[in-house]
Formats: sequence, C-alpha cells, structure tokens
Amino acid sequence: MRVVQTTQVIAESKFNKFHLLVFLWCFYAIAFDGFDIALYGIGLPFMMDDFGLTTVEAGAIGSYSLVGMMIGSFVLGSLSDLIGRKKILAICMALFSLFSLLAGLAPNETIFTIMRFISALGMGGLMPAVIAVMTEYSPKKNRALTVALMYCGYSIGGILASLIGMYAMESLGWRFLYWLGIIPLLTLPFFLKQFPESLSYSILRKQGDKIATILNKVDPKGDYQATDDFEYATVQEQAKGLPVKKLFTDNRLVSTLAFWVAVFSCLLMIYGLNTWLPKIMQESGFGITSSLSFNLVLAVGQIGGSLLGGIFVERLGHRKVLLCMFLVGAFCFVSLSMASHTLLLYGLIALGGACTGGTQNLVNPYISEFYPREIRATGLSVTVGIGRIGAILAPVIIGLLLATNVAPQSAFMAFAIPSILGGIAFLLVQEKYGSFDKITKSPHHPTELENKVG
Repeated sequence: MRVVQTTQVIAESKFNKFHLLVFLWCFYAIAFDGFDIALYGIGLPFMMDDFGLTTVEAGAIGSYSLVGMMIGSFVLGSLSDLIGRKKILAICMALFSLFSLLAGLAPNETIFTIMRFISALGMGGLMPAVIAVMTEYSPKKNRALTVALMYCGYSIGGILASLIGMYAMESLGWRFLYWLGIIPLLTLPFFLKQFPESLSYSILRKQGDKIATILNKVDPKGDYQATDDFEYATVQEQAKGLPVKKLFTDNRLVSTLAFWVAVFSCLLMIYGLNTWLPKIMQESGFGITSSLSFNLVLAVGQIGGSLLGGIFVERLGHRKVLLCMFLVGAFCFVSLSMASHTLLLYGLIALGGACTGGTQNLVNPYISEFYPREIRATGLSVTVGIGRIGAILAPVIIGLLLATNVAPQSAFMAFAIPSILGGIAFLLVQEKYGSFDKITKSPHHPTELENKVG
C-alpha cells in the first residue's frame, strides 16, 4: 500500500484552480468579516446621535461586541479541529450575516447590543478557521504571502464599508450598512457545495475517497487512490490528547505566551483605531466624510503592510519582519499625536494601518505554521481569543481617554505602548520548537514520490 504524506504533497504543489477556489472563498468570507467589524466604528457618530449615547456608553457597546468575538474565537475556533473547519466557517458566516441584519433593525441600543453580540460570535470564530484552512492548502513556497494576501480581504471589507459610509450613510442612514450584512447568508449554499473540508479532519476519520479527490485536485498528476495510506496511524497518534494542553508541551510554553502578548497588543491597537478613528478625526476638526476617509486610508495601509511584509517574510523570516513593523508602529503613533498637516496625517494613518492590521495579517500565518496541523486551528483560536481581551479593552480605554477632554490626537500616543510591548514579545518566540511543516524522509514513512518509484 502506498503511503502518502499529504503535507508534503500540498507543500510541494503548484498554485492551480483548486488553490484559487479555496483562496477566493476564504477571501470572500474574511472580507465580509472585516466589513461587519468595521461597521460599528463607521456608523458610530450617527448611531450615537440616534440612540443618544455618550462616548463611554458607545465604547462599552463596542467592548460588549468584542467579548462576543472573544467567546467565538475560543469556542467556535477550537471546535473547528473537532467538527471540521468547513462546518465552522458556515456556522460563523450564518451568525454574523443574519444578526448584522437584525442589529440594523434594532429599535434601541439594548436590542442592538444583543444582536451585535451574537453577530460577533461568528466574527470571532471565523478568522482562526479561515486562516488555518488557507495555511493548510497553500503551497509552502509562497505560503506566507498567500495567507497575507487572502487576509487582505479583511481590509477590503473595511474599505467597502468606509466607501459606502462616505457616500451613502448621510442619505440612507447608518442602518443601511448593517442590512448589507445579509449577503453572505444568501451565498452560503454555494459555499457548502464548493468549499473542501480540512484534510486533517478527513484523515482522522479515514475518509480516503475525500482525501484522494482533494489531493488529485492539488496535484493532478498524483493519481491518488482511496486505498492509499494517508498516514492514518501517525496522524491519529498525534491527535491524541487535549488540543489546548498541547499548546504548552514540547517546549512551546514560552512561544505560546509570547504569541498571546503580541496578539493582545496588536488587537488592542486595531480595535482602538477601528472604533474611534472617525470620531477622533471628527473632533480634530474634520467633517464626517473626511473623518471616514481616514478609515479608508487605514485599510489601504493594512493591505500595503500585508503585501510588502509578506514579500519580506519570504526573504527574512517572520520574526524579524514583525519585530520591525511593531517598532515602526510605535514611532508612527508618537508622530501622529503631534502632526497637524493633513497629507502627513494621511501618510501616518496609512503607516499605522500597515503596522497594526498589516502586522496582524502576518502574525496569523506565523502562529498557524508554528503549531503542528492537528492543533493548528486550536492554537490560533486560543491565541486570538486571548488577544481579544486587548480588543475588548481598547474601545473603553480610548473612550475614557477622550472623555478626559485631552486633545483628541493625543490619544494616538496611547497606541505606542502596545506596539513596543508586541515587539518585545516576538523577541521571546522560540522558532526552533515550531512545526513549520517540516517534511522528513524515513524508511518507515517514505514520501509519496518514493512510493511511486518503488
């Protein structure tokens, strides 16, 4: 019986139509995730007037939603290793799509908060699962860039939300943005029909026919059969035990804690900016359209940081690039607190986007590759779940800071602290204990190519 190393087949494959299909669906899902997450900050000035909210109350509602995202990351993200990533992605899209629509129909802030909280469960659970799937199915050669490019969908969603807010919100109202959230639910049947299940999930259940079908799409010349041995015994042995416990075994403790601190810092900055940037710029003297344009520039910066960072990662490695981006971010936020020229502000906001959202886009595949495939989604979901604590605190912290009547732009100085903290955390990551899909040849587990020749 031929033994096939599925990780090697994918790692050595060339990007084709199958990879593109996975990429496009992941891009689509994360784009609407980003769209829905961006809605709150974009519609906030109008919603505050509609519901009569203070800055502290608005910050609290934003934090309640982020609690939902944290729970979604822990529960739904971790479940994806148990019930399948495809099912979790479908559940997440259904949750944030339906309840975003219902949030837009809410008659008061209490109902809105409840609907937004439930929607946030799906937003939080989707991201770890979609990154784990994209990492699993990406060829090794350009994996970091592929995953970073896919995650740019998050920023594209934010850009679309900003553009719609700029040109339609004053006439159609803030609720219109939330009504658009129903679109993913309408496309869910197509997703379920076309999207593949995770290979690691299928291997654990010895679904040889499904595995062979997927691998023949990944590598059309492989001629894989359902009767092949896809390392069932090895994968099942590796999957034994509690997935969360494995995050701290095999010398992974220090790196796991470092990832938690880094993602905590990064999400604190991202959600602080997403929630309050339009309001900060509006109180700094810019009109509502100009204020929202800063959100647009922030998203463009996130994309630029993701793409350029992904290119450098291929050459220099994740840790060096991420450390540099965090330190540049600290300089950027200090400068933002003192800048006054409009063009300079736009440039610094774009750089801030590159060093926050762009950084997180690169952190995610780094974490995903660090952990072995059997705990990949669990590792990412728990890390992001812990990081959501920073996201929860951000709207309240910045809201309280703005309520002290300090100059609005001075709030940017606060973002320099987590940026420095995140950089320090990456100095502690021990890459030598990571997985990074290390493929080894042994007489007990010959490669797929060797079996063909033999």
